[in-house]
Amino acid sequence: MNYITQPQQIEQESFVIIGDIVRAERPDYRFASELHEKIIKRAIHTTADFDWLDILTFSPDVLECIEASLRAGATLYTDTTMALSGINKTRLAEWGCEVKCFVAHSEVAEVARAKGITRSMAAVDLAMSQPGPKLFVFGNAPTALFRLLEICHDDPALICPVIGVPVGFVGAAESKQALAESPLPHIAALGRKGGSNVAAAIVNAILYHLSQARS
Repeated sequence: MNYITQPQQIEQESFVIIGDIVRAERPDYRFASELHEKIIKRAIHTTADFDWLDILTFSPDVLECIEASLRAGATLYTDTTMALSGINKTRLAEWGCEVKCFVAHSEVAEVARAKGITRSMAAVDLAMSQPGPKLFVFGNAPTALFRLLEICHDDPALICPVIGVPVGFVGAAESKQALAESPLPHIAALGRKGGSNVAAAIVNAILYHLSQARS
């Protein structure tokens, strides 16, 4: 059997194929910028789903806000350990940043139980109590996104960028629509599609782009 065995070559060939398909099937499609293209194509690469050309939305200033947060050494807060695991820690460390997930934190479990809320909501509360610049990365929990929107609505001084792509049927589409209509700098996936793998892929696309631009 004859097949490609080198990971980098597999990835490079995948992106060539993605580009060829977009040009063939969507000849009039135009990416807003080079970074928009990298993010959307990496979401497609992660899922083999070309709907990302249409469902991934960006607020006007979100890419600049995310880059500024990374340059400021922001902490990324994810709603799942899967998203945390998928983010490239080496690239993140180049910017003096780290990533955390509080969902399994003992304090979060206690608060969630006492208040009758999800652990994802309690994890957002704990994250918002931490010092320093923040970037939220949600791929699974609509309640986490709703909670962040509530907090930032009550105190606009706490507004921070968010990658919001929760997947699912209960609250997922609604939470992302609320994000798209909010003043938060955001990358949001409209509809039901999303996932922790997509959330991590979006972060990695940005990190790879910034690293290449700096080298």
